[in-house]
Amino acid sequence: MKTWNDYKEYVKSINADEKKNMEEIEEMAAIVGALVQQRNALGLSQRELAARCGMPQSSIARIESCKTAPNLDTLLKVMGTLGLKLSVATPEQPKATA
Repeated sequence: MKTWNDYKEYVKSINADEKKNMEEIEEMAAIVGALVQQRNALGLSQRELAARCGMPQSSIARIESCKTAPNLDTLLKVMGTLGLKLSVATPEQPKATA
């Protein structure tokens, strides 16, 4: 395999469970990436963000390093503090062909 994307596609091709697991990892990485990008854009350190959220800096570090998945309340608190909103979308349904 040449790239990370090649590896991800390989894992997804193994079976339905592995595909689902990889897609969940990709979704979490996208959320965490948005948090880090916005925190940096606002010029906040992890410590400053944590203080604004009323939580320890170590919690922000664990979230940002994907060592822990925050519960929904924590995620919404951090996102709200950063001026982000969580959106929920339904998966696209396959289109029928005639």
